Amino acid sequence: MPSRSPTPLSSGAAPRLTEGRGPLSAAVVRALRSGEAPPYGADASAEADPWGEDLQLALYLLYELHYRGFAGVDDAREWDPGLLRLRRALEARFLHALREELSAAPRTVEDVFAPLLVEPVDLSGSLSRYLETEGELWQLREYAALRSLYHLKEADPHAWVIPRLTGRSKAAMVAIEYDEFGAGHADRIHARLFADLMTDLDLDVTYGRYLDCAPASLLATVNLMSLFGLHRALRGALVGHFACVEVTSSPGSRRLARAMRRCGAGAAAEHFYAEHVEADAVHEQVVRREVIGGLLADEPDLEADVAFGCAATVLLEDRLADHIRSAWTRGLTALRRPLATSTGTGSDASRAVAPGLVD
Repeated sequence: MPSRSPTPLSSGAAPRLTEGRGPLSAAVVRALRSGEAPPYGADASAEADPWGEDLQLALYLLYELHYRGFAGVDDAREWDPGLLRLRRALEARFLHALREELSAAPRTVEDVFAPLLVEPVDLSGSLSRYLETEGELWQLREYAALRSLYHLKEADPHAWVIPRLTGRSKAAMVAIEYDEFGAGHADRIHARLFADLMTDLDLDVTYGRYLDCAPASLLATVNLMSLFGLHRALRGALVGHFACVEVTSSPGSRRLARAMRRCGAGAAAEHFYAEHVEADAVHEQVVRREVIGGLLADEPDLEADVAFGCAATVLLEDRLADHIRSAWTRGLTALRRPLATSTGTGSDASRAVAPGLVD
């Protein structure tokens, strides 16, 4: 990629606290702003829609306390007993829904990963294929805005598993994470590369900036990583999630790189995905043979958890893709609120937006 000035990221800056989308998330917001315990007890989540905006946002806000926190919120709230009790109840509701949806899913590593190792003949349902062949620049901007909730902290959720692994699996996981974090070079950290992509697409690179725009289906994909990562009991599931991402990343990234090039998104936008084509092709082999292989050599009883983590990842990514395609097919934004007009900081091409989708 041509040399360029690094995107000005705010190092360690905490994002602003958003507004709630229902009683649970509103209670979390009030508790964080006031410094008091949430007014809802642990049973308040029993009737909440596990896939809905309210529960998924509440979970996201509680999980974010373990990452950057929020501006004006005491860092000590990360371990507030009242917040943790509520989080546990929300997690239980989410995890139960996942297990119910996946009750018939494969329970062996071979069975769950076999379909992912073969490129499908029919890619008509693939979101990356759609963007590669038909997508417009405004859709690439929306896609990047949504994905920024993870990619601006890329690999952070997976790092939680490192102390919970040993031997081969730990060594291999650290080797992959080393690449994700730039192999010792700050300008190559994948989160930094994604910020450069966002700059090319004329998006705001502020951490958490597009939380208000993200629907529940996107929040669920990010929450899944935190759910698995923050629980030692789910370490096998996190390995399954990580492996699924690495196995499926290279083909999708190749298509997205072509989409960025076809739409003239910019060199950095194309480079982010081009980088993942080669890197993740190598990571796929390491994660399957060494991370999964090493983990199951040490703890064979975790195989069903690894399979569950992979199946859950596919489930939530499919739900997100269905949401996005459904909106775009109808000519609507896939975001909860449309993106603002261009700030003029990116490439000229990235100023394109869909008619009727600008606030």
